[in-house]
Amino acid sequence: MIIGVPKETYPGERRVALVPVVIPNLAKAGFQVVVEAGAGEQAGYPDALYIDKGARILPDRAAVFSGADIVAQVLCYGSNDVAGKTDLPLMRPGQVLIGFLRPLGSADILQQVAQTGVTSFSVELMPRTTRAQSMDALSSMGTICGYKAVLIAADVLPRIFPMMTTAAGTVTPARVLIIGVGVAGLQAIATARRLGAVVSAYDMRPAAKEQVQSLGGRFVELPIEAKNAQDARGYGTAQDEAFYAKQRELLGRVIAESDVVITTAVVPGKKAPVLVTAEMVKGMAPGSVMFDLAAERGGNCELTRAGETIVAYGVTIIGRINVASEVPYHASQMYARNLTSFLLNLVKDGKMRPASEDEIIRETLLTRDGEIVNARVREFFALPNWPHKGRSDLR
Repeated sequence: MIIGVPKETYPGERRVALVPVVIPNLAKAGFQVVVEAGAGEQAGYPDALYIDKGARILPDRAAVFSGADIVAQVLCYGSNDVAGKTDLPLMRPGQVLIGFLRPLGSADILQQVAQTGVTSFSVELMPRTTRAQSMDALSSMGTICGYKAVLIAADVLPRIFPMMTTAAGTVTPARVLIIGVGVAGLQAIATARRLGAVVSAYDMRPAAKEQVQSLGGRFVELPIEAKNAQDARGYGTAQDEAFYAKQRELLGRVIAESDVVITTAVVPGKKAPVLVTAEMVKGMAPGSVMFDLAAERGGNCELTRAGETIVAYGVTIIGRINVASEVPYHASQMYARNLTSFLLNLVKDGKMRPASEDEIIRETLLTRDGEIVNARVREFFALPNWPHKGRSDLR
């Protein structure tokens, strides 16, 4: 089977779906890899490196799509709402598409992808199981985002992170607060600690306390309890407005004492909860920094503007999106390893395994034969039950 790797088209996207180092492993499993010319250049992987590892370079996007049985992308149409639609005419029935598709975003866009006839797999739907851990692209990109957010905040903050004893006296360490202790939050804690900051973290899930403390952070405990704080996949669940109002009231004091606040709280398929109000920002010291990693989902801060950095009440509020793309070399490397593990599980002896045979394949399968076939996605959009027409192998 031939895997095609086109150049990413989302503005500012520098990652690439497969890097040269994974190609020999794919070749051993019987795959051939074709890459659009220049696809890896912005990530630090020139065409010559792909050729050295056995890939073929094709001159343009159309050639990659027409020659590939499987198309591997970072941001497919759905996640790439700017330029991704131009790929639809290049897709064909029976072709396989793998990447970030934002399966809980727009039903209309998913229908458009389905109507091309491609069999698509959404990496966002990867089950959170031990066997699927090596394929978990969300966690890989979350790690990159948490790390980079701290470095950017440290660069913007007009003070240093670590405590220093100097000839001019002792410099006190910066105080960093992380809100949301998922993969990105945990990496942010670890990175801020390595830079010497005093780190605190809050999460509505009590189970996060031990993780925070294991990294040397202080867990902020609030006298408020969330109902069903996480779903079966380990993600935080949406709460009612009364909970968020009380949470904001209690967090206000902690935020006011922080030099840097990094927010990471998202709920799959929903707008990010507002955890930081304008009044709370007003209470922070001038020069403080807030990095909102939930900016693309509407933001955890009331004042966040997606894709922009603003200053309000003397506080710099960073709303950058697609943060993982700012570390393209290693983000691409991690993503490529995730995809390679997925591909080696998906295809055996040159044939795709049926969805009914494997939980990972079944849970990530999004579209097939012109339909959205993922049970979770259909339930989310209140679509009629699937399968029908005798296609019981899809569940």
